[in-house]
Amino acid sequence: MALVLASLPIFSQQIWSPDAFLQQVRSNHPVAKQATLLTPEGEAALLAARGGFDPKVYGDWERKSFDGKNYFNIAEGSVKLPTWYGIEGKLGYNYATGINLSPEHKLPADGQAVLGASVTLLQGLVIDERRAGLFQARILQRANVAEQRLLMNELLYEAAKAYWNWSLADAWVRTYEEAVRNAEIRLDGIRGSWEQGDRPAIDTLEALIQVQDRRLELNAAQLHFRNARLALQNFNWENGRAVAVDSTLRPQPLADGLLIDAISLAPADTLAAQHPQVQGYRFKLESLDVERRLKREALKPRLDVSYNLLGDGFDLSPDNGDFFLQNYKWGVQAGFPLFFRKERGGLQLAELKIMDAALGLTQKQQEIRNKIIAYQNELANLRQQINLANAMRDNYARLLTGENEKFVLGESSVFLVNSRENKLIEAELKLAKLQAEARKTEAGLRWAAGLWQ
Repeated sequence: MALVLASLPIFSQQIWSPDAFLQQVRSNHPVAKQATLLTPEGEAALLAARGGFDPKVYGDWERKSFDGKNYFNIAEGSVKLPTWYGIEGKLGYNYATGINLSPEHKLPADGQAVLGASVTLLQGLVIDERRAGLFQARILQRANVAEQRLLMNELLYEAAKAYWNWSLADAWVRTYEEAVRNAEIRLDGIRGSWEQGDRPAIDTLEALIQVQDRRLELNAAQLHFRNARLALQNFNWENGRAVAVDSTLRPQPLADGLLIDAISLAPADTLAAQHPQVQGYRFKLESLDVERRLKREALKPRLDVSYNLLGDGFDLSPDNGDFFLQNYKWGVQAGFPLFFRKERGGLQLAELKIMDAALGLTQKQQEIRNKIIAYQNELANLRQQINLANAMRDNYARLLTGENEKFVLGESSVFLVNSRENKLIEAELKLAKLQAEARKTEAGLRWAAGLWQ
């Protein structure tokens, strides 16, 4: 009698599809939740970097009184407005009174408004630490998306392997359950024939041993199934804790929708170029390039120019109307190291880091490419093996059917029927194992290409 797994009654059992299972993992697993934190982390880093361009309010007040005399009372308040291009605006107000003011602190009676700006002309004109920080924060935001994909890729691959191990264990249980039923039916029939004198007693003993052997194999398969279901619990989370898989749930049969090869024929170079690890290296190179630009900028001399209009109280207009040539304060700050050793060393280190990361990118992309090709080759080979195993299983089923017919006519023996059935069971188990390997290899191909997300 052939083994027909699809005809087994499932009654209250419900199929838990791989898509539904993996969606459960995406929604509830702690690693998946950790991965989602990378998005707000990148947004927070970008927000902090943009803070370097926020207006800043400053205030200073100093007062000295001694022996009943007001020596001085000096107050200063200002708002500084940094801009993208290295220009910093300033709007302030100074106030000073007292009998012992130093000459540079003497101001009009109504105080003095200040409107000015400082400009970086050499070092810091093209890029400075604030702009570099913002560039790198934007890169980090995209790098975190790639890191999130990488975490999900690893998690879902391990979850998919656990699912198909569970499905394989279920297929083996069903195979042995059918084998036990067949052996018990054969034992009942042989006993009836023995009671009627048509079969020797030794045939009933051999049939009984076969039933016992099948039950032993079924017991081992059931243990393996329970352990596989327990391993699945590592990925089955609800409300912050791992929960047992419902015993009424069964996995999707291995043969259902087998080997949908959306990526098995895709060019390996194209898949490798899109892998989140490769993208991570590219983002690292972008960040290092920003660092190199900043180090190169440090080789320029420092030259800063500032100009401030000074008012009489809040009146910034001069008496003669010559707006920029009266009532002002301006200055120049310049400086540079004589040998630039620190700056040159920093630039060399930045360039060496870029070379190292570029070599790492090349190596990683090649490793991923070869891994993808290996999985594609293995998947193609497994398809051929599954076709052969299917044909072998069908042929063993025909042999068993013919042997059963001969046994009914008295032209065969229990030994030969058992032998044919053993071969069929082995073929069923081998086919299920190949199907499970194909499923896991398909999952491995998606993992190698970084497509689980």
